[in-house]
Amino acid sequence: MTTDQFHVYDTTLRDGAQQEGLNLSVADKLTIARQLDGLGVGYIEGGWPGANPKDTEFFRRAKDELKLDHAQLAAFGATRRAGVKAADDPLVAALRDSGAGVVTLVAKSHDRHVELALRTTLQENLAMVRDTVSHLKAEGQRVFLDAEHFFDGYRDNRDYALEVLRTAYDAGADVVALCDTNGGMLPPWVGDVVDDVIQSTGVRVGIHCHNDTGCAVANTLAAVEAGATHVQGTLNGYGERTGNADLVSVVANLELKLDRQVLPGGLLREATRIAHAVADVTNFPPASRQPYVGVSAFAHKAGLHASAIKVDPNLYQHLDPVAVGNDMRLLVSDMAGRASIELKGRELGFDLAGDRDLVTRVTERVKELESQGHTFEAADASFELLLVEEVEGVRPSYFDVESWRVITDSRPGGEAVSEATIKLHAGGARIITTGEGNGPVNALDHAFREAIGQAYPEVAKFELIDYKVRILDQGHGTDAVTRVLIETTDGESSWVTVGVGANVIEASWGALVDGVTFGLRRQGERPR
Repeated sequence: MTTDQFHVYDTTLRDGAQQEGLNLSVADKLTIARQLDGLGVGYIEGGWPGANPKDTEFFRRAKDELKLDHAQLAAFGATRRAGVKAADDPLVAALRDSGAGVVTLVAKSHDRHVELALRTTLQENLAMVRDTVSHLKAEGQRVFLDAEHFFDGYRDNRDYALEVLRTAYDAGADVVALCDTNGGMLPPWVGDVVDDVIQSTGVRVGIHCHNDTGCAVANTLAAVEAGATHVQGTLNGYGERTGNADLVSVVANLELKLDRQVLPGGLLREATRIAHAVADVTNFPPASRQPYVGVSAFAHKAGLHASAIKVDPNLYQHLDPVAVGNDMRLLVSDMAGRASIELKGRELGFDLAGDRDLVTRVTERVKELESQGHTFEAADASFELLLVEEVEGVRPSYFDVESWRVITDSRPGGEAVSEATIKLHAGGARIITTGEGNGPVNALDHAFREAIGQAYPEVAKFELIDYKVRILDQGHGTDAVTRVLIETTDGESSWVTVGVGANVIEASWGALVDGVTFGLRRQGERPR
């Protein structure tokens, strides 16, 4: 169960949603909130009711549609306006009526912001804090305070910044979170300030860091080491400019490095799944090099690393990836040694340990193909087909291609239309098909799957879901070698194949053939 001794407070739906290019619908926010609850965070900041229709609608729907097992929903808003009673301020009323048991108020703690941004006096700002906190407390809501621009304000006018905190705490705020709003702090500075705040005021301190120096996670940990018991952050580090503290990294470091249990037991193992699920909703691809949950976080490419991992995985890993729900990956590339090939084969279900000649043969072939432009670290399916060919002595073959061609017809003022024709033998028959598409590769894909589908109906489930092109030797201009990566799905899982050729169509054809071949083999099909 979540306790009140330490708060893990997520602001993905509010501060994270301020990231450039990130736009969440109300349905998106409800979906993400359920995922965050599955991680076991204590508080989910849903947005600013009253400030925009979307956030107001989110809180209205959350009352009936959002069932949380671990988290409490928090509404974000500002202290009352200058010269208006909190009870009469419509934005404060929206917080009061949001249905959220917790309200997080943002307040100015930097004297220059009070005078230049709010255009009021320092004393009136204190009254705004006191009046709003005490009003919401009297209405039965728990109140946290975000002291905006606190660290900059502390440097310019320490006494006033601390007075804002005391005022909020005396009025009934449970926590005052010190915000590094501009993200310019470094860990030693944060630790010193948090320590001084606790010693000077006795308030319960939280921390809210932005990542403009690349230190948001480190600054958050420094604050905790100095006595903060409330941490704020966003999943995947979403947020304005360079983002907020990545909450998964913060929590994983606290639990796995500093031995502080801050989530309900066992839920940290859901971190990778949840981080990727939320990335799907936001439509921002998860960062492959993201600590703990990135697909490359426990990926090993160098042959030296693989040799050591073969003896003991912990020799080149700082922890067992299972702790955060991730996996170790062995990357096959021109840097691979025999150990990399052996371990990757084991991962794919092939025991290569007793066949030194086979491992050497596969290693040399991988290095040769990679020198020509292939990349197997990003195309496990193509590597598995190569491995099958070397182990079994023959490449899986479900069809024999007689020929293929693609033409593109373009007329002035009209759209260009591509048409592909494929002739192949499959299932004991000669098959000729034609496909149209909005480009040559699209047309080729349609014609190819239509042809194969006549012998293997299972192909109807296959769908191309990602397509990447890279020019490998740009100095040769239009005569450059091209590499294509294609991701295919059967509706249950996906796989990536690679093709290399003198042009994009030839490279795409190689990747398409591998994709269908691998998919049929995965389906358990036998060549007919």
